[in-house]
Amino acid sequence: MMESILVLTHTGDDSALTKGSLEAVTAGLELASRLAAPLAIGILAVNPAEAASALAAAGARLLAVSGQAFAQPRYATDAAACEALCRAANATIVLAPGSSRFARVAAGVAHRLGGIIDTHITAFNGANPLEASRWFYRQRIEALFTREARPWFLLLNSGTHAAFTSEPATAAVENIEVSLPAIRTTVTGFRSPEANQQTIRPDARLLLVAGAGWTKKQPDGLTHSTQAGELILNFLHRSGASLGSSKSLVDQGSDGNSVLPFLTHMNQIGQTGATPRHAKGLSTCCHGEEPHVVGWRFIGERRAISLDPNCGWTRGKADVVYIADAFQVMEKVNALLRR
Repeated sequence: MMESILVLTHTGDDSALTKGSLEAVTAGLELASRLAAPLAIGILAVNPAEAASALAAAGARLLAVSGQAFAQPRYATDAAACEALCRAANATIVLAPGSSRFARVAAGVAHRLGGIIDTHITAFNGANPLEASRWFYRQRIEALFTREARPWFLLLNSGTHAAFTSEPATAAVENIEVSLPAIRTTVTGFRSPEANQQTIRPDARLLLVAGAGWTKKQPDGLTHSTQAGELILNFLHRSGASLGSSKSLVDQGSDGNSVLPFLTHMNQIGQTGATPRHAKGLSTCCHGEEPHVVGWRFIGERRAISLDPNCGWTRGKADVVYIADAFQVMEKVNALLRR
């Protein structure tokens, strides 16, 4: 059958398309070329003009739903908008970023259209049939699969495709009318942590991972958890990096030991934690053992600071290893950043 591809996108608070949406556009262009299929891009925004201008060079059919009702994420309005876009495009394959906004509604929209949905997609293979790729068991098993049911909804993992970029230009946009249901949910505002309290930043270029060595006894025979916390937070604040942790460090809190107070299991990287996709990663005070390193497999450039010249990082698991004291190194780095 002749496929028809739709990429669903949405804007952020600044009226520009989100990074995940631009990555989905790149995936849609690649898939349309692979299948020789027509491509449409659906825009969900209060005012789609800026987003449409950014997508003009994509050469795709642009559809948009707009209005104040779509200013905030809400299941009722977002589901109705996505359904209307899918019907207008007559899409058999629907790509969307795996953002919280679309992850909330995509399964419901697929059900309304009698389709099927798969999530955490990382790549596509083949053409007849088309195969989608995703990882299971904490990113240790890769699976390739295909579906006959249509429409086929595919939510894409962030960081798996380059974000679409082009010079803004005038674009023709088809405005799609949406029949909204009764709205019972009102968004009254947002509550979010202050910038210096936010430690998990998926879009940061650098990932800093802290290991249990930060809370061990130092050469003077004492622990310096407070100093360690200050060094790490100062670096995060000045560099805009994201923070990860080894399981051994976050587990210390439940054991009643000295621990960095801003770490939770949400920061955990590895076999039992997250598998991030940052461009660069710096491990500090970690031994580089396999359960932890498996979470680093998609980091572009891996570096580590360790006092142990025989740790796992020095055995081919990192691109560069600094045999040094992490306290001294990070103090120097923070001093350079202050300048």
